[in-house]
Amino acid sequence: MINPLNFSQSPDIKALSPELSIVMPCLNEAETLATCIKKARQYLDQHQIAGEIVVADNGSTDGSQEIAIRMGARVVHVEQKGYGSALRGGIAAANGKYIIMGDADDSYDFTQLDPFLEQLRAGHDLVMGNRFKGGIKPGAMPPLHKYLGNPVLTWIGRLFFASPCKDFHCGLRGFRKDAIAALDLRTSGMEFASEMVVKATLHKMKITEVPTTLSPDGRSRPPHLRSWRDGWRHLRFLLLYSPRWLFLYPGALLMLVGLIVGIWLLPGPRGLFDIHTLLFAATAILVGFQAVLFAVFTKIFAISEGLLPEDPRLNRLFRYIDLEKGLIVGSLLLLAGIGGSIYAFGIWGTQDFGVLDPTKTMRIVIPAVTSLSLGFQIVLSSFFLSVLGLKHREIV
Repeated sequence: MINPLNFSQSPDIKALSPELSIVMPCLNEAETLATCIKKARQYLDQHQIAGEIVVADNGSTDGSQEIAIRMGARVVHVEQKGYGSALRGGIAAANGKYIIMGDADDSYDFTQLDPFLEQLRAGHDLVMGNRFKGGIKPGAMPPLHKYLGNPVLTWIGRLFFASPCKDFHCGLRGFRKDAIAALDLRTSGMEFASEMVVKATLHKMKITEVPTTLSPDGRSRPPHLRSWRDGWRHLRFLLLYSPRWLFLYPGALLMLVGLIVGIWLLPGPRGLFDIHTLLFAATAILVGFQAVLFAVFTKIFAISEGLLPEDPRLNRLFRYIDLEKGLIVGSLLLLAGIGGSIYAFGIWGTQDFGVLDPTKTMRIVIPAVTSLSLGFQIVLSSFFLSVLGLKHREIV
């Protein structure tokens, strides 16, 4: 049977309702896969846990599939390339109530899974490993990842989403299958690790961390991870999933700075600062307002597509702000801009349409043009927001 991820599974091994599935993504891990499966099997047997071992193979060419089958694991063939794709295929095929996922490079000890299973049994939806609490052995993590990549990306994730996780990218983590399935995870690459944490946080799932030790992997080849490429993919995901930090906060700051500077310069020049600075202030207001609009558009679209959960604050806001109010505000700004333009034109007429002093007339023209631009943006965006909100009664 082929599912939307285009994976197939070997039919000879089928566990009946196991409590725990241990899922390992695999791409040419022949050197270490047998060791990982052996440790996982040892853990299940020693603790008498009804479980299975699932190897989500992403197109290995080194015999990893045969090793997994020989060691008694169930192999899931995932055609779509990428770390995230392999894990999504393995998670979808797993039969356990709980899933613990871990890399197949022998960097994590699969005999030490008790802390994860205990927290899952206690009712947590997601149990993250924390390598900075459990210990990173010498040579297990490059200095660039240890002191820059992981700490910075984790700090950004915690800042953007108020997540309790202090190690966003630990490859060893456990979760309830039904809870993670409800998140509709979609990313295909290494950013899958961030997506799981971010969406679990946004959906207010019960999350905790346990100390985890990271050891040097047992492979002779370089890892699949590419520091700058995959680091950017993580950062890009965090930005795209936080319209507030990507659009709203920078836009609001630009508008505020532009407004303060504009009011400061409107009466007359201030030392070196004159109408040229006033023009830049007006531009900051316009660009900032566009960024704020993008934040609202992105949020509504993401909710409509199921990328983000419903936001009660946004729903409350749109109970008071609708198309008609937007049209009224936009029209008032348009009238103010037209009035300012007519006034400036009148001043020009009193000078027989000759040469004017720009330091005086531009103090009228710049605010008038800014009002016209904002008015048009508000009118057009009000209609656009109504279109985006057709699927949400709170917004219509």
